[in-house]
Amino acid sequence: MTPQPPASTVFLIDVDNTLLDNDAVIADLRTHLEENFGADSAARYWSAFEQLRNELGYVDYLGALQRYRAAESHSGMSDSRLLLMSGFLIDYPFADRLYPGALEALKHLRRHGPTVILSDGDVVFQPRKVQRSGLWDATEGRVLIYVHKEQMLDTIAQCHPAAHYVMIDDKLRILSAMKAIWGPRLTTVFVRQGHYALDAQAIAAYAPADITIERIGDLINLDFPPT
Repeated sequence: MTPQPPASTVFLIDVDNTLLDNDAVIADLRTHLEENFGADSAARYWSAFEQLRNELGYVDYLGALQRYRAAESHSGMSDSRLLLMSGFLIDYPFADRLYPGALEALKHLRRHGPTVILSDGDVVFQPRKVQRSGLWDATEGRVLIYVHKEQMLDTIAQCHPAAHYVMIDDKLRILSAMKAIWGPRLTTVFVRQGHYALDAQAIAAYAPADITIERIGDLINLDFPPT
């Protein structure tokens, strides 16, 4: 990516449970698996899913499917129908799962500075999700996807240089880690959506964000210094 001229403010926005209701996506996948492949096959997939998430630190739906397939092959069991689950994910209508006001919030932020999708995830499915949801076009292709985005701040600053950054996320852990590095150069916005943001124990473990909103659509009520 060619470095851009410095902006006054760059807005970094998470995807899952910030702009897009990923909890609902997982619920739809859970229903799909149980209805089409049975509770036992679904349970084995979700076991592989959780193991991989604990190892990687991010969700990898297709990687979990590969691990499930490997386990089935070694055990002498096989249900080829489950391989069709990849099609369910790749063709999922993610645009229907954008939170109300998500696109309007991005449009509002663009009046104050460039908007950049900043997400954790794999290199295949997560970009597909961003594209299918319309978020890729909404940010004019400014999309960054890492394994641990809070560890990539130097790279982010090289790709999108700015005097100041605003990070919008549903995880206080991420916001706190970035604030510890960038300090006053960063304004953190905590969006109380999704199961992570509503986990009282997780919230109590970190200092409050600079700004807290209840839903992503509330961003249109916030003003930021113009570029």
